[in-house]
Amino acid sequence: MNMIARYLHWLHLRWPAGTVEKLPECDEDGRTTMPGVTIVGDLAGVPLLKFALESGARAARRIATELRQTDTTSSRSDVVDVLIVGGGVAGMAAAIECSKARLDFRVIEGAEPFATVASFPAKKPIFTYPTEMEPTSTLQVSAEVKEGLLDELRAQAGHHDIPIVKGTARRIIREGDFLRVELEADQAPLRAQRVIIALGRSGNHRRLGVAGETRPHVLHRLIDPAKHSGERVVVVGGGDSAAEAALALTEAGARVTLVHRGEGLTRVKPSTAAQIEAMSRSGHLDARLKSTVVEIAENSVVLKSARGEASTVDADRVLVLIGRDAPLEFFRASRLPIRGERRATQWLGVAAFALSAAFLYAMKAFGVLSDVWWHPSNLARSWLSTRATETSSTLSTAIAASASNGIGFYITLLYCIAVVVFGVARIRRRRTPYVFRQTLTLMLIQCLLLFVLPEILLPWFGRLGAWDDGIWKSIADALFPLADYDANGREYWRAYGFVLAWPLFVWNVFTAQPHTVWLIISCVQTFVIIPLIVWRWGKGAYCGWICSCGALAETMGDRHREKMPHGRGWNRLNALGQVLLLVAFGMLLLRVTSWTTGSALSIAWSDGLLVRGWKPVVDFALAGALGTGLYFGYSGRLWCRFACPLAALMHIYGRFSRFRIIADGKKCISCSACTATCHQGSTSWALRAVAYQWRIRSASGAPRASRSVLPGSSSLAR
Repeated sequence: MNMIARYLHWLHLRWPAGTVEKLPECDEDGRTTMPGVTIVGDLAGVPLLKFALESGARAARRIATELRQTDTTSSRSDVVDVLIVGGGVAGMAAAIECSKARLDFRVIEGAEPFATVASFPAKKPIFTYPTEMEPTSTLQVSAEVKEGLLDELRAQAGHHDIPIVKGTARRIIREGDFLRVELEADQAPLRAQRVIIALGRSGNHRRLGVAGETRPHVLHRLIDPAKHSGERVVVVGGGDSAAEAALALTEAGARVTLVHRGEGLTRVKPSTAAQIEAMSRSGHLDARLKSTVVEIAENSVVLKSARGEASTVDADRVLVLIGRDAPLEFFRASRLPIRGERRATQWLGVAAFALSAAFLYAMKAFGVLSDVWWHPSNLARSWLSTRATETSSTLSTAIAASASNGIGFYITLLYCIAVVVFGVARIRRRRTPYVFRQTLTLMLIQCLLLFVLPEILLPWFGRLGAWDDGIWKSIADALFPLADYDANGREYWRAYGFVLAWPLFVWNVFTAQPHTVWLIISCVQTFVIIPLIVWRWGKGAYCGWICSCGALAETMGDRHREKMPHGRGWNRLNALGQVLLLVAFGMLLLRVTSWTTGSALSIAWSDGLLVRGWKPVVDFALAGALGTGLYFGYSGRLWCRFACPLAALMHIYGRFSRFRIIADGKKCISCSACTATCHQGSTSWALRAVAYQWRIRSASGAPRASRSVLPGSSSLAR
């Protein structure tokens, strides 16, 4: 077991496995499923000041344009044009644009405008990334410390008439043509034509869940480090806030113990982590990594190490900085969907699609309903029986013959239609040269090489006599043997092997007698071409540009990328592909033994594993019924990431690849957007504080850049 554990650690488990924060669902413009409701700021994308300013201003300008174009000014005096929920940076940027557009609006704020900024620690450094970005909003930021930022924000907002309603929004309800925002404390509800939600991610403080956490000396934010000079302070957390607080307190004269459950400060900026390490080595700061808080006493904190050893640290003050939960209860009460949460009706939809996919693949794998007269293959066979002999070489006859061979023809056709329809939608939605080239390539390979060639062109050429004599007959005999069971007379389906390599497509290798040409082709594909591709461009060059599984995942699965499950437990499931890869090599060894020795036992085992094991478990259940059926539940890469034996082999190749994802520590802010948008489980933010470069392990290549990822925060390199 130690050898297996070391192997999996070397291959997969050594890399960080992040989780995705639950956030409300919205599109690139912040629109939600409730018409008229828009989300801006941190909840809509990357939690950075400039992005918050831009999203708030852009949403307000769009709404102003919509109201002017539709001329939907309300005749009711109690209905305003826009309600802005939240008076933070994004909300106030939206308010200023509404003021400039002469809209009737209100800002609902529970405390004071820019309250989140005001709660920052004294003299907290402000990083206005990206430095080259200049928001189009009227409200701008340039200060480098908290006090200067707050002064300039308040000064700019003071130049505009911004009506503030003191209160806390409880939920939004659609009320005919208007939206009603209900407030807490029995305040009268407010109505508007549009609502902008600018609440930010600063909801309730996360709790440790230990005894003594409610004691008065336990704090969840640091206001002024100087007030704690001379105190013994325990800081709990492993992010930037905790690390910066520990440094600020140490510099202010406090005796600080930093407690973090992880092995390292992977979520901390490299420069900050280096300062923590330097202070720890010099004895100015006590860093307790791989430790958790067990209890908070009146003047001490009880810790437990990863080995289970207990220790006590004296503490006059405890600062718990483990983040905040987004204000999700507001969205749940408003019936706005949250990423990662599904209602019963949505699960029923996922189950219905999965059952439909399972039924289709059962028709293909096991011949379900193949005897009924209305089965598509039987209808095609009946039509063929009415055709005259002299029409046997026509294109329509070749197509009908392929259609009569089984339901696989129709499933492949449906597959192609899905790739094209969703591919066109993807190109229109993601207007970048990369997406255009990638999607077009996938559509052409899927439609031409994986449908038209094996199902139409090759059978038609055969009926025209192209393979009747000469060298072409020899080639056809080697590649597409004669077959009585096939309506076209040859096994043209083997042409799928030109694109789909072993062990993804095993049927050209696991044959009763060796097919020499296909063995050569498969060996060259799997052990020469694909390793070179992975070494040069990473696994995405095959899985994201060529493979039919990737074609559907990148098109139909594109809108469902964020549904991929993440975390250490799911990361361990990658071992399933390694198991199937080992089984494939074992089956290959049995097959070669049966060819060379003619052993009846080897033949029985080979055929038994292939027909009663691989076909129902891998081809039907994992690749077909579950891999395709759970697209709308768990993204389009379940099969590719966890179970595909070819992807598992490429994981091994990838460990020797020169292709990397490199996290830029100066720009990465640990927002976890890379994790959310990558349906392979990539977590590049966690790599910025480690010394090694991450050898890319995702089957589809690097995480695709999206609206949620800070540009330049990670890069691809060779």
